[in-house]
Amino acid sequence: MHQTAAAAASVAAFPMRVAVISDVHSNLHALEAVLADVDAAAPDEIWCLGDVVGYGPRPNECADMVRERSAIVLVGNHDLASIGKLDTRDFGPLAAESAHWTERALGDEQAGWLRTLEPAGRREGLDLFHGSARDPVWEYVLSEQIALETMLVTSGAVVLVGHSHIALALALAPDGTTVEGGLARDETVIETAGARWLLNPGSVGQPRDGDARAAWLLIDIPAGRATFRRVPYAIEQTQAEMRAAGLPQELGSRLAVGM
Repeated sequence: MHQTAAAAASVAAFPMRVAVISDVHSNLHALEAVLADVDAAAPDEIWCLGDVVGYGPRPNECADMVRERSAIVLVGNHDLASIGKLDTRDFGPLAAESAHWTERALGDEQAGWLRTLEPAGRREGLDLFHGSARDPVWEYVLSEQIALETMLVTSGAVVLVGHSHIALALALAPDGTTVEGGLARDETVIETAGARWLLNPGSVGQPRDGDARAAWLLIDIPAGRATFRRVPYAIEQTQAEMRAAGLPQELGSRLAVGM
């Protein structure tokens, strides 16, 4: 079927305002709360930086929702482990146990969709990675040095990363030899014009920056502004579902403290 000229232009148009989510980790209640907040902000598109599944009790529902709502979805290390494409010997014991549980629970359709995804992408001057530019599956951007190295091997005005579950905003210094910034708390607003930035939206379903609320990031491209958002959700409901599923108790307990 041929597209009309108007439809083709609409598909080709670059989104002006983008909601960026990452590390959903099968936490349906957190995802629903974030998407309600996203809908209130009415962005043009949603981008997901990976790890849709793993750790949590609702992998199929989260995969379906992210697939339906997102214009871009990357694959993360937990996604790859859940479809047998990544050896869990490099995972910690809790992560490995949850990965094997997810692999058993994941539906054929959802697993097939995850197999189509890549861990890195690019869109009109923005670079996207699950991990880092050097290793988009495994490397965590948790130090200024690794952030600098990721920025030096990319060219995007904004570099988006996930994987660490920590909301970050780091700018490349004018001399190009250091980065400046750090943890991005709720309602942190970054003026992105005039510098290159590396941003991590934080985690929807498993925050690890001391704030238990679900995290996401709104990027207003024409305004040159990025706003970090946190959203409360029914943590106890996710914990109850994890207990019912037989997932490790520690995975549920840490949801309440964001660590």
